[in-house]
Amino acid sequence: MKIGPNISHVAALIGDPARSNMLLELMDGRALTASELATSSGITKQTASSHLAKLLAGELVEKEVQGRHHYYRLSGPDVADAIEALLNVAERGPGHRTRTGPKDPALRRSRICYDHLAGELGVLMFDRMCETAWLAEKDGEPYMSDKGWTALGMIGLNPGHLVKTKRPECKTCLDWSMRRHHLSGRVGAIILDRILELGWAKRLANSRVIEFSPIGEKEFRNWLS
Repeated sequence: MKIGPNISHVAALIGDPARSNMLLELMDGRALTASELATSSGITKQTASSHLAKLLAGELVEKEVQGRHHYYRLSGPDVADAIEALLNVAERGPGHRTRTGPKDPALRRSRICYDHLAGELGVLMFDRMCETAWLAEKDGEPYMSDKGWTALGMIGLNPGHLVKTKRPECKTCLDWSMRRHHLSGRVGAIILDRILELGWAKRLANSRVIEFSPIGEKEFRNWLS
């Protein structure tokens, strides 16, 4: 018997249609109740609770209790990355669409991927950061250069804003709709937070869409230029 991570167990957990729907619903980083996840997945609350118990045991989700309410969220960005990667692979399967990614133009334009910016504008940002040398590379991994931190300082960000975790500061994430990379990691997270704080964009309720205002998108593009 081979010794190593049990890929088949994780794949089986994600592979169930109801569980995959619930995981996709949590891809925007929100914490939702079993009832909310049941409604969005078209199943009963009892069935959703059974599936969530399995996802908890597999450490794909985590639970937070507040009073009488139990909230569920993805257990970490690595789970979100795995689901985003599976979305790319799934597009190559039977019944795939000619146009990759979501049908909704707003989702293709800009959306949240766990806690960072994805879609056309997310890819644009990553491309510009590479072109302007804000991002450098070491041992095949991206990192913010001194020039990059200077640029982040223009919108009020500095290394002190990074949450101290084992998560990489910068990481590439293959964009589901664009099939090119956008920026994830702790830097990607604080940039999206700052975009929202500056009022350049807002998160639409109950959606992964990040909606930029005309002025906000202009400011965003000016910052990247």
